[in-house]
Amino acid sequence: PTITGFLHLGGLRTALYNYIFAKKHQGTFILRVEDTDQNRVVPGAAEGIEDMLDWAGIPPDESPGRGGPAGPYVQSQRLELYGRAGEALLASGAAYRCFCSPQRLQLLRKDALRSQQTPRYDNRCRHLTPAEVAQKLSQGLDCVIRFRLEKGVEPFQDLVYGWNKHEVAEVEGDPVILKGDGFPTYHLANVVDDHYMGITHVLRGTEWLASTSKHLLLYKAFGWEPPQFGHLPLLLNKDGGKLSKRQGDIFLERFARDGFLPEALLDIVTNCGSGFTEKQMGRTLEELISQFEVGRITTHSALLDLEALPEFNRIHLIRHIENQGLRQKLIKELQGLVELVYGDQQVDPDVLENDYVERVLLLRKGHISLLKNLVSSDYSYLWVRPSVSRQQLQTISAEVDEIGKLVLGLMTRQAAALTVEELNKDLRSLQKQTRATKYSSMMQLLRLVLSGRQHGPSVAEMMVTLGAEEVCGRIRRALSS
Repeated sequence: PTITGFLHLGGLRTALYNYIFAKKHQGTFILRVEDTDQNRVVPGAAEGIEDMLDWAGIPPDESPGRGGPAGPYVQSQRLELYGRAGEALLASGAAYRCFCSPQRLQLLRKDALRSQQTPRYDNRCRHLTPAEVAQKLSQGLDCVIRFRLEKGVEPFQDLVYGWNKHEVAEVEGDPVILKGDGFPTYHLANVVDDHYMGITHVLRGTEWLASTSKHLLLYKAFGWEPPQFGHLPLLLNKDGGKLSKRQGDIFLERFARDGFLPEALLDIVTNCGSGFTEKQMGRTLEELISQFEVGRITTHSALLDLEALPEFNRIHLIRHIENQGLRQKLIKELQGLVELVYGDQQVDPDVLENDYVERVLLLRKGHISLLKNLVSSDYSYLWVRPSVSRQQLQTISAEVDEIGKLVLGLMTRQAAALTVEELNKDLRSLQKQTRATKYSSMMQLLRLVLSGRQHGPSVAEMMVTLGAEEVCGRIRRALSS
């Protein structure tokens, strides 16, 4: 990636396909940072991208942070290599020095646009003699190195798009490969790096498909064997528009901050695309690797529906809650969220006990999309005791005391084996022992006693979550207020 900002979903998808391909074929996944356009480099972005790949569970095998045998992995630290490559192309006649000023190039561009043509360099300096080049160099004139584009490119087989070729010399001028400051352009840097790093396969965005013929001409000029290329179709919004980078709503940091599981993101960006034997929600990374076939990637754009992300997250959250090891991490995370949201209101430290938090997770499994849902106002009763007066309860039923005694008796008898199913039956039986209170009113009254709210999970589920002792305490407190 270029390090012009944070890693977004499009970048994650490209990295993910490379990671999956490498792991499928027992290969090595390499992160190489493109920073040759120094004006656009954002400080800290390289580290941020690597951190996000680690968070997503697809860490590179070799990278700027991890190192490796083919380093350095930052292009600005490889300038000597590009310089030698440029000199080799000059020596063979495959490249030449260009002395055209920025002003002249700007005029060419304006003229082309005025004539409604695509701007292109007119290859003027291609025809300079060695003596003319030497004279200009002796005058200290600034220059760049351009690559001679030749007509008659050979077709290549793309892993996704099949046979392709683009007659670049007919539509483009000779491209700059080394700038005056010694920094390469993308075209030279990637060809040189892929060769020296022993890259065998490159999966990249479809926007580079038209440039691949140009890159293959460079490989030919060097006498090097090119890697195999596969170009991934665009990742678009569900309406077919570009993914929006406004307000940071497609950057991974935002999803991590909002509490989404990385597995849910990997799942949704592959589910909307292609390359896998079947489409299903809830696939793990191991399943993605086993199902992946590069030949199954279609050329259709992948339409991403981010409104479905909470549902993807809900499915992966269920798996985390059901796995004992992953559940322990969730318990710690939820304890931290409770302290953060309710720290100054907490009445009883028992709500942070592992057993209690674990019970909450297991009972709400499948009902929540994000862990942080459990610290929303709907679930405040789990962490803070509600303040409910007898007067409030009497507006629902005049039999407040009778209902309270019946439920206290039930909880004392049932304390050892509380289950939602049994409690639902028992509560229906208790309602028949009241004189004039309907079942719905009794549930409304108990819900208010237990949570201080009119809505939420079933009363039986609240009772199981809170436990017999806490339920009895809340009932007694309400009756005595």
